[in-house]
Amino acid sequence: FFPCAGRAPASGIPLCSLTMLCLIAAAQSYVLQPQPLVSRGAVAAVSRSGPVVAAVAVDAKTVKTLRDATGAGMMDCKKALIESEGDMDAATESLRKKGLASAEKKSGRATKEGIIETYIHTGAKLGIMVEVNCETDFVAKRPEFQELAKSLAMQIAACPTVEAISSDDISADWIEKEKKIEAASDDLQGKPEQIIEKIVNGRVEKAIKTKLLLEQPYIRDSGMTVDEFVKGYTAKLGENIKVARFARFTVGGGAEEAEEA
Repeated sequence: FFPCAGRAPASGIPLCSLTMLCLIAAAQSYVLQPQPLVSRGAVAAVSRSGPVVAAVAVDAKTVKTLRDATGAGMMDCKKALIESEGDMDAATESLRKKGLASAEKKSGRATKEGIIETYIHTGAKLGIMVEVNCETDFVAKRPEFQELAKSLAMQIAACPTVEAISSDDISADWIEKEKKIEAASDDLQGKPEQIIEKIVNGRVEKAIKTKLLLEQPYIRDSGMTVDEFVKGYTAKLGENIKVARFARFTVGGGAEEAEEA
């Protein structure tokens, strides 16, 4: 530092004052950089959850595509895409599972509305008529519901062994009759009773499954059953949906039934 006595030769300012001005200027040029404050809760959360991973950016077009495919809400679709890191198939599967859970909650609601849909197979030798019910007339008139009914009619046409909708429609007498027939099979003779009962039950359950519409693999996606396919529309449309009944017509079928009678 300059001594306080005397003046600077050029400016005539006292050296003591000049020294003070230099110190003030130096202090003003040194700026402390503020540091972000991190709460203890945030630090604890980071330590518990591990390294922070940046969220996947999802554009509106992708969200809309998923919504059109699943019928789920926009926010649900966006959340599913983020959780699946943009994987459309994984997001669809996630929404499908949530939809099935939602459908189970609606299964107890009354279904007094609906439509009767028909399908005539190529060549006009086979025809299907199916009744599909929902809760309100508003949903019954929606194109998605009509699309579902048409798909179910085509499904029935493609499954000649199907005779009933669910296991509730299979009579106990038929089950008992089938069990007796299976128990008398030559390959089961001489086996222990417990083994025979187990094999018979398995065979009868398999035979029942071939007769049930809701248990069949969906013809356009073998990865799901018809029951899951219907529940997907329950989630999409927000109402309980039931397949009430169906009839299959084949050319000449009426004459065969008359002969049997």
